[in-house]
Amino acid sequence: MQDERDIVVFTDDEGNDFELEVMDYFFYNGQEYAVLSDAEDAECGCEECAHDEETCDDEACEGCADQEVYIMKIVQMDDDMEEFVPIEDDSLMEKLIAIVQRRFDGEEVGDDPDEEI
Repeated sequence: MQDERDIVVFTDDEGNDFELEVMDYFFYNGQEYAVLSDAEDAECGCEECAHDEETCDDEACEGCADQEVYIMKIVQMDDDMEEFVPIEDDSLMEKLIAIVQRRFDGEEVGDDPDEEI
């Protein structure tokens, strides 16, 4: 049985729809964020991939190594709707990238805004 994937559909400036898969949710400084990647690139097809990791364990696999990752802020619109908002603050984005890297490396990262990152 295959795991259920959390897919979000976005529309670009030209009206084209594209899908991103939510790889992880996390909180920082009381705000929820999501880590997303291209839904079509999420499965490279090699037998060694665990796909709950950032990269594949198989060094011969090139399908996972170059996967682009996006971090977006989640804004609750109502009980059933949430909006994914791009991060525009470069300083905040650097902190979020550090958190995501630590999470993918298997480190525990809390919601402490004063924690050294």
